[in-house]
Amino acid sequence: MKILVLNGPNLNFLGIRERGVYGSRDYESLTEMLKKGAAERDVQLELFQSNSEGGIIDRLQQAYFDRVDGIIINPGAYTHYSYAIRDALASIVCPVIEVHISNVHKREEFRHTSVTAPVCTGQIVGLGLEGYLLAMDALLGMAAQEEVQ
Repeated sequence: MKILVLNGPNLNFLGIRERGVYGSRDYESLTEMLKKGAAERDVQLELFQSNSEGGIIDRLQQAYFDRVDGIIINPGAYTHYSYAIRDALASIVCPVIEVHISNVHKREEFRHTSVTAPVCTGQIVGLGLEGYLLAMDALLGMAAQEEVQ
């Protein structure tokens, strides 16, 4: 299975930005955790991070041509207002899981709304970096279910 993990703005500042919200583990520890998790699950993994809306959209569109089997996305702040990313996600035919490290529903009011979630298969919030591994397991489960049918 080929999975793309796509991280939006400021995720590269994990361990630096708002440690009380996002913890002290840095982006490198997230990528290492994901690589290890992918190897244990026999998943081909690609990691991508961009602080640019256009970069995220370009990578989502490329995922279509790369025929990825699933996408894990943390759109960062774009979650709450990027209709352009929402539209790119709506064009994707594979399962997409939206992940947020913090529980956005316990935070500022503007974070309670996701314009991207309605075009995703599911959403995982508030479970820290491990939410990415849960999303990977969910995508694997969906693929196995599809094989059975």
